[in-house]
Amino acid sequence: MIDYRMDQNRIGTLVLDAAFIVHKSLGPGLLESAYENCLIAEMKALGLFVASQVPLPLIYREQPLGFGYRADLIINQMVLVEVKSVEAINDIHVAQVITL
Repeated sequence: MIDYRMDQNRIGTLVLDAAFIVHKSLGPGLLESAYENCLIAEMKALGLFVASQVPLPLIYREQPLGFGYRADLIINQMVLVEVKSVEAINDIHVAQVITL
């Protein structure tokens, strides 16, 4: 069951804690899917509800065009997590999250 009393800031803190644990355990250079699966396990262990690879609709000129996007992770139906395995975050990475 989702704890709706937990606010986005608390969820964000727990997500970051889980991400640091995963990165410390695995190190750099793996595929995003490896980090994503381990991150899901860590967050579930913290009592968070995690939905992964969630299809999101594409709407163009007010017309729905099916599912055009996928959210890597949605935590407690409140916080979106885009998993990246890169040396640095670039503008394109930011655009991906803003688009969702």
